[in-house]
Amino acid sequence: MVTCSAPGKMILFGEHAVVFGKPALALAINLRITSTVKGANQYSVNGHPMKKRHHMYISAALDEAWGGPPINIDTSSEIPSGSGLGSSAAVTVSCVGAMMAHRGGLEPEKIALKSFLVENKVQGRASPTDTSTSTHGQGIIVSPEKVDNFLWRIENGQRCWNIHHCEVPRLHFVVGYTRIHASTGPLVAGVKRLVDSSPEAVRAIDRIGEIVLEGVDAMAHSDKKRLGELMDENHTLLNSIQVGHPELDRLVEACRPFSYGAKLTGAGGGGSMIALTDNPSAVAKAIKETGSEPIIVDVGVEGVRLEDEGTTRK
Repeated sequence: MVTCSAPGKMILFGEHAVVFGKPALALAINLRITSTVKGANQYSVNGHPMKKRHHMYISAALDEAWGGPPINIDTSSEIPSGSGLGSSAAVTVSCVGAMMAHRGGLEPEKIALKSFLVENKVQGRASPTDTSTSTHGQGIIVSPEKVDNFLWRIENGQRCWNIHHCEVPRLHFVVGYTRIHASTGPLVAGVKRLVDSSPEAVRAIDRIGEIVLEGVDAMAHSDKKRLGELMDENHTLLNSIQVGHPELDRLVEACRPFSYGAKLTGAGGGGSMIALTDNPSAVAKAIKETGSEPIIVDVGVEGVRLEDEGTTRK
């Protein structure tokens, strides 16, 4: 029996644009998914027979990383499903990590590659941002070029991404979870259709890519004011490519009086927004007063890891 856990993530800058070869900046958060792999008489999840339509990511992870005798996979999650906080990446990475550790050891680069292939298969079109963040932890920069603090390179057809480590200063974020679920695949496909037909959408994607690089510089200087300005601009651009939601806008506006900046995070269409603040309790209160769920998170946490059965959170 092997138990492995992986963190969720929040994308600070670059969601959607990264699919088009632009850079992205993502941070690992202290909400994790844990997966335990053990021998069984049939393939099962949490003691129930595996069904591909209900366990798409786990089933694809088995195809990519296992190929052995039947196993049962027990999962335990701290990440709300559909929240935009990387639940699919975390369950994929923790499952792939547990399967690989069961047969050898943890090799982060291989886990990141196999986990990306799983998400790409399930979603139809994906970037390795979420899965690489969940694998490496801390912070990552995804870019088309290889620069300092390089970790690994992931290729898929003609597309390629270079993954880099990013130092994360002490920052305080609050997540506002709308409880509105939106599937990533259709949102990504919708953005592609828009980019294919609209010069304004192309310009928005290009500007988001520029914001990422400006955000990396601001983070390196711990410039919270500039980070907040860039978050506000990024949110407006994401609305312009039609991945926003009125509830996300309502949360962003509620948080801004107590924040440096706020924006949706992840695929959009619901899910979550994030606010950068020095007063997490005031932001959490503002989010709660809108009827949504506030989650105060730590960022820059450890990536995929083996767990002691006795210390694994259930």
